[in-house]
Amino acid sequence: MYCLGVGGSSQMTKFLLQFEGAVIKEIPAKEEITVGRKPDNDIVIDNPAVSGHHCRIVREGDTYFVEDLHSTNGVFLNAKKIMRSGLQNDDVIGIAKHALKFVDERPQSSPAPSSTPKTNSADATMMIAPERQQELAAASTTAAQKKPAVLRVTKGVVGPPEYELKGRSTYMGKSNHVQIKIKGTGLFGSAPESAAMIANHQDGYFLIPVKEGYVKLNGKPLREKEPLRNGDVIQAGGTTFKFQE
Repeated sequence: MYCLGVGGSSQMTKFLLQFEGAVIKEIPAKEEITVGRKPDNDIVIDNPAVSGHHCRIVREGDTYFVEDLHSTNGVFLNAKKIMRSGLQNDDVIGIAKHALKFVDERPQSSPAPSSTPKTNSADATMMIAPERQQELAAASTTAAQKKPAVLRVTKGVVGPPEYELKGRSTYMGKSNHVQIKIKGTGLFGSAPESAAMIANHQDGYFLIPVKEGYVKLNGKPLREKEPLRNGDVIQAGGTTFKFQE
């Protein structure tokens, strides 16, 4: 069950509530949003793995922060456990098997500040030399023009023999909502609805577990976010892939 009671916020900032890789609801951002299992939350997730008051998202100035409200199973930001952290566009907040993707379409004049307070106000301003600005602009253009990496199926083909990783996030699993289908294992061919996600960041591709330990990267069970390198082998159930850049 998902109960939403949010409103009165800018259309340029929102959250996408996802389950097993599928978007369930679109939630406009506001000054404060609470998430949990109890009905007094703004976003109610009726799941025993979600605490009564699991986390809250609060706006401070121009920045949104996510804060763990001492939940039992923790809050994860881009697959890393956190207690409190600032949010940037496309960040993914993990809550049990659910996720909240932050979409910030406001013009960005500077990066979102870290949740760690600065002790020296002189550190607050940093000037970038014109030469460095040109380098950053060139790097941004190169990244935008870069050909997307490919995930090639080497065993257990279910759909196409290869997939171009064009999107910011690509999910693999058995669900009809994922982008990459996999074969199950065992007598009944079981596999999780969503097993893992490939994130396409400016600094490279990363493999992030959805079902911890199910997917193997180069023969080792995947338990946390790992960078992908050319030639890496990904085994998901009965399907094996080769990552190529």
